[in-house]
Amino acid sequence: MTKQISTIILAAGASTRMQGTVKQLLAWGKTTLLGNAIEQAKPVSSQVYVVLGANAQHISESIEIKANVVHNPDWKTGMGSSIAFGIKEVMRSDEIPQGVLIMLADQPLIDSSFLTELKTNFFDGTGKIVATEYENRPGVPAIFHHSLYEELSGLDQKFGARKMIAKYKNDCVSIPSMDKSLDVDTIEDYAYIIEKQKINNENI
Repeated sequence: MTKQISTIILAAGASTRMQGTVKQLLAWGKTTLLGNAIEQAKPVSSQVYVVLGANAQHISESIEIKANVVHNPDWKTGMGSSIAFGIKEVMRSDEIPQGVLIMLADQPLIDSSFLTELKTNFFDGTGKIVATEYENRPGVPAIFHHSLYEELSGLDQKFGARKMIAKYKNDCVSIPSMDKSLDVDTIEDYAYIIEKQKINNENI
């Protein structure tokens, strides 16, 4: 067991609300939404795993940053199955990390500084989960202790990360994201977040 974390980036969705656009490949800075997620995860991770599903070949060919890219053949059954698939890949690695960070490909404002804050709280605390605080509940990005790997590897469409966090709510620490956790579900979301990023950059 190494005192490190690995990251699983969930990028298997079919982008059904994106008007035919492959969401993971939307431009973000000099890369894509998925490329940005990998870039932000790298500084805090011993290994980065990208779980693909829909459009897997097209997306995998666009990834320019080194990562462990895997394809979940059961991606249509829900995000829980992609988490389970990713966790099984982590458990097969030569060095099992002490924790696994689970994050999404479509939250481009999540940066390495926030992920570092999650990681610091994980190693400094005693809880099994360090999650991102939302208005009504904690969620991903979240780091899960290695004692939960077996349970995570059994997730399916009926039981995903959110319910797992709820189950262990008394053993979970939530960290405010300061609006960084906005996600891209529609073209309108994408335009809004790009504009928000421009404003943030102008205020630096």
